[in-house]
Amino acid sequence: MKALFIHGAEDMRLEEAAVPEPGAGEVLLRVRYVGICGSDLHYYFHGKNGENLVREPFAPGHEFSATVEHDPSGEWATGTPVTAHPARFGTPVEGIEDKPHLWPGGDYLGSAADFPHRQGASADLVVVEKHMLRRLPDGLSLKDAALAEPLGVALHALTVAGDELGSRALVLGAGPIGLLVVAALRARGVEHVAVGDTQESALARARQVGAHETFLVGTDEVPATAYPVVFECSAAPASLSQAVVSASRAGVVVQVGMLADAAIGVNLAPLVSKEVQLRGTFRFATEIDEAVEMLAAHPSIAGVVTHVLPATEAVAAFTTAKDSAASGKVLLEF
Repeated sequence: MKALFIHGAEDMRLEEAAVPEPGAGEVLLRVRYVGICGSDLHYYFHGKNGENLVREPFAPGHEFSATVEHDPSGEWATGTPVTAHPARFGTPVEGIEDKPHLWPGGDYLGSAADFPHRQGASADLVVVEKHMLRRLPDGLSLKDAALAEPLGVALHALTVAGDELGSRALVLGAGPIGLLVVAALRARGVEHVAVGDTQESALARARQVGAHETFLVGTDEVPATAYPVVFECSAAPASLSQAVVSASRAGVVVQVGMLADAAIGVNLAPLVSKEVQLRGTFRFATEIDEAVEMLAAHPSIAGVVTHVLPATEAVAAFTTAKDSAASGKVLLEF
């Protein structure tokens, strides 16, 4: 079979690999589509994602859809369309029993955090544990189902917003996750969703998935003290400053974009004067189940996908995904 391996910064190759054998409690999947995530881009272009350095040939990919190739137990029929929850949760911690994604000791498909690395799904065939499998409902295509994992991330951001999620929200940053936050807000019935970004092409995509109002940051004036909930999805320090400015008094800012592991310049003065709450959000717990249902019920969400390239053109696909002016979500097809 063929598998896509990152060997270091800007060194990625589609290579022959041994067919994996499923063990007890595991299933062999034939991969169809793999989404390119921001972490995948860091692994390819920089050879690392944050402190997670690529130290061996590493297959990226945790957003994917597939069909069952072989289940030794016979429980899952060959050809069943699925996606997967990419996490193996760690050790429960008192006080956060209901937040397994925050337990220490877990891992994630396509992550170089540990060594040996947790290899991802960018291959013709991949083995996963049965508990990860999610059967696709009738009518949900394999292409659209590749969005289940990132939509789960977006839905978890809404979970973190909690009861403060009312009739108005602002999303700053219209990359793939920001677009999926917009789509999730619309599907949840939020009456007015505004979006800010520095690129008009990104705002056009936001309008396509349902944004009611858009702002070209740096040109248009983004309203201040106007939104009960602001989702910051760009990870740009200036955008976080804007989020605090735009949040209502006693409002909430949900930090969705993965901030740099470094000191950054952010103006948080309005956080104090308006009693704004700043909340972090990390991956998701069970929201992938709602994501699968939402994708089936709202096919328009799949509009966030702008490019589908074959795995043989992976370098071009990663280059396209890096260009946020030209692309939304980019998928690899195996």
